[in-house]
Amino acid sequence: MKKLLKRLIKIVTSRMFIMFLIVLVEFIWLWSLFARFRAQAAWIDTVIRVLSMIVILVILKRSKHLSSDIMWILLIAVLPIPGTVFYLVAGADILSSRTYHAINTEILAARPLYKQDPEVLEKAGSLDPALAGQFHYLSAEAGFPLYGGTDADYFPLGDLGFPQILEELSKARTFIFLEYFIVGSGYVWDSIVAILEEKVKQGVEVRVIYDDMGSMNTLPLNYAKTLEAKGIKAIAFNRISPFVNVVMNHRDHRKILVIDGHTAFSGGINLADEYVNRKRRFGHWKDNVIKIRGDAVWSMTVMFLTIWNAVRHEDPDYTVFRNTRTVKNSGFIAPYYDTPLDDENVGEHVYLNILGQAREYVYIMTPYLIIDTEMLSALTLAAKRGVKVKLVLPGIPDKRIANETTKSFYTELIDEGIEIYEYTPGFVHSKIFLCDDTVATVGTINLDFRSLYLNFENGVYLYRCDALKDIRNDFETTFKACKKISRDEAEVGYLRELFRAALRVIAPEM
Repeated sequence: MKKLLKRLIKIVTSRMFIMFLIVLVEFIWLWSLFARFRAQAAWIDTVIRVLSMIVILVILKRSKHLSSDIMWILLIAVLPIPGTVFYLVAGADILSSRTYHAINTEILAARPLYKQDPEVLEKAGSLDPALAGQFHYLSAEAGFPLYGGTDADYFPLGDLGFPQILEELSKARTFIFLEYFIVGSGYVWDSIVAILEEKVKQGVEVRVIYDDMGSMNTLPLNYAKTLEAKGIKAIAFNRISPFVNVVMNHRDHRKILVIDGHTAFSGGINLADEYVNRKRRFGHWKDNVIKIRGDAVWSMTVMFLTIWNAVRHEDPDYTVFRNTRTVKNSGFIAPYYDTPLDDENVGEHVYLNILGQAREYVYIMTPYLIIDTEMLSALTLAAKRGVKVKLVLPGIPDKRIANETTKSFYTELIDEGIEIYEYTPGFVHSKIFLCDDTVATVGTINLDFRSLYLNFENGVYLYRCDALKDIRNDFETTFKACKKISRDEAEVGYLRELFRAALRVIAPEM
């Protein structure tokens, strides 16, 4: 009883719960305000209903992904007044912030720093002309160069990659940049902070970015000041406001660690204990880490500095952080990022390009499968072309509603010949595409609306790298620890099917 009471007190005094109460009060106030106006003047009700129809038409005209906008259309159609208010406050990109304006400014200013070596691009394209279009998209359209002079190591578990992170941190001589969605007190973060404090004493420049919402339940409110007191520069990205608006909806989901400009890490893990199985919440945590060394680290350095300088405005010249150390490479690497502040969905397009040009197989790991019709069509069309498509998903979910939405796609995918595997020991948090032993991408981008359209994300695109063999081995090992889902097992009752269909409507906000 004491444990239950202690847990209840912890919940009701948490920052998340307090924010929920404030938001609830905000919506009740807005609702009552409009209800009072309606009661006083009938014409106001008519005006708002006309406005709601105009808003629906605007959504349809501007929509780039109707699947993600259908929730707003239905909400406004069923509840014109509260639905329109809710959309204008929380769904429409009519609000901005100084931070987002500054990020766009930094992105534009940094574009000339992503320089493509034409010889590298030509060499990569000559090895497989059929894939030259993917390289052109990344380099010319998205703006992220393909590099030689870079090598990569892939670690199939956070447990294996984390010691590498500690080892490389301990070697830092000039600077350390960390940018993570979740940072949480415990073995992992305490081990890192101990090294960072020591490095600060040695004169190393240390900077940390963590997402304020991602770390809301894992760090104290003013933790950035705690780090600053230790000599570690810190930013809590996009501080949570009690007032609901679209600005709060865009989170920094990236995982970037850069050391001295010559070594970088990314992958699925955040900096908290569950990601390396020091803490068990949903069975065994299946995640990954990718380590790169050489020329391509420059792109990840610029990625970090873009966000940092949008907030702190410290570096008039990014090139002072460039390291020209080139390593012997086994292939080609292109780090990339995605931002919700433009019209180019880089993360989604990288995935679609891989699916569209696959010849033999595409293996995918993702914690969630909450997709629009475009991604669904790409997956099924690849299978219809004879490509073997295999999806690895969690056996033990971390979010029940998200998992129910994921399973709503099972039957139609299986009917098209796509194989679905659930990781029996626990939760899959890796985000990987592997294609034909030739191309892979490892990073932070889930197959869900939030990662594909709403968050700041990043990935590492690999072509003909030795690390692809390790990624292939990871899949083969993981398949053996999975249960393959049959068509009969994917079937559910009529009421549950209706429930899952309803979940698809609200999927864009999951």
